[in-house]
Amino acid sequence: MKAEIISIGTELLLGEIIDTNSAYLASRLPLLGLDLHFISTVGDNQQRLVKTLKQAWQRSDIIITTGGLGPTEDDITREAVAELVDEELKIDPTLAQEIQNVFTKYGLEMPPNNIKQAAVIPSAQVIPGRGTAPGWWLEQDGRIIIVMPGPPREMQSMWEKQVFPKLQQRMRGVVIISRTLKTFGLSESKVDELVNPFLTTSNPSLGIYAKSDGIHLRIAAKGHSVTEAQELIAQREADIRAILDDYTWGIDSDTLESIVGALLMAKGLSLATMESCTGGLLANTITNAPGSSTYFKGGLVAYTDKAKTAFGTDAQLISQYGAISAELAKAMATIAREKLGAAIGIGLTGVTGPTESEGKPIGTIFISIDNGHGQQSSTRNYPGNRLQVKQRAVISALFELRRILLQEEPCT
Repeated sequence: MKAEIISIGTELLLGEIIDTNSAYLASRLPLLGLDLHFISTVGDNQQRLVKTLKQAWQRSDIIITTGGLGPTEDDITREAVAELVDEELKIDPTLAQEIQNVFTKYGLEMPPNNIKQAAVIPSAQVIPGRGTAPGWWLEQDGRIIIVMPGPPREMQSMWEKQVFPKLQQRMRGVVIISRTLKTFGLSESKVDELVNPFLTTSNPSLGIYAKSDGIHLRIAAKGHSVTEAQELIAQREADIRAILDDYTWGIDSDTLESIVGALLMAKGLSLATMESCTGGLLANTITNAPGSSTYFKGGLVAYTDKAKTAFGTDAQLISQYGAISAELAKAMATIAREKLGAAIGIGLTGVTGPTESEGKPIGTIFISIDNGHGQQSSTRNYPGNRLQVKQRAVISALFELRRILLQEEPCT
């Protein structure tokens, strides 16, 4: 079945709000076996929205709209859909009372305009929401129109709790599951090149996505049973791991900080950090993992040379090699480990921009890991803006730590 998404709101066209709803829905539709053919964005203009809906009606089986369900005059999705199917909007007393109850719950007076959100057409089934904007489900002439609110939290909640299960029932007889493999250390184009033979198959299908923590590969498979679909995914996962295993660090909802944390706990090891260019982002990311207090001793943020020497860095070392150097990263790793009494120390320094420093280009990163037996160091250069370089430096440090923790032998 062919699906189409229509995002509604002039603020989307003006770039004031990023359309995350379409991206979210696009990632969910394959799990239902639905093929997304079109995504449109329309401003708050009823005439243009009706025209877009009519076009979608002619070419798609399932039409999903987000936005335009608020109480203001420019929220025109209900009116446009009513015009499309030639039905009259009427206030539903039960729905009006439910909306009133939301305001009463929070001790607020309901503005008169909100009664508009209780307007329904005869063919629409109301989809309960978490806010004051209920959605609609319409079926006519073999097509389905699903109308959902624009605020991402409201839309996602409605999709997960109401819409997805209902669509899943319609698609019964076909089981669709997916698995995401997460990699780091290769570019998107290189990953695409390496797994290219698998990109043309439809079942299982393979998608490649660039994320802040690396390149993700999502395998989706259809089957007449869960077991059949799982077998297809397992075989394709094995094929991909045979090619990318050295770069694959996790699956699905895994995060590098949680994986590293689990390895540290399993080995009874503790960790400390000393970072410069990332300004504490490494320590912050490590503590995002639940239970990190059991293995993370703390982090030293030494953003200036004065701070570095205050923590114990030899001023002569900085003078000789520079604050942005492999030698300094090594010293920082050792200082973090020794001063905070940890089994492992990470030192991280580099150039995040906006200009080069010490003759080194933006994106140059030095990482060192000291486990008390020796050190392993690496140098990287990452593209991107200031924040992106910082994020990639942190991910790189955690990826290197994971690799070391998986080794049987200590650092040398």
